[in-house]
Amino acid sequence: MSSFSTYMIGFVVLVLGLAIAAYLLNAPPMWIAVGVIVMVGLGILMATSRTKPKDPPTV
Repeated sequence: MSSFSTYMIGFVVLVLGLAIAAYLLNAPPMWIAVGVIVMVGLGILMATSRTKPKDPPTV
């Protein structure tokens, strides 16, 4: 399993936990959906920036 997929699995678990907490706090479902979409987008951006290979040094 690549580090990207491991990172994304952990991030999805975090987002699901936050969405369930928001539901239990009676947040409107539309705002829960917006938050989930934004968090998944941020997760993809962070996962690609943290797991992309470094560029080789130029001589």
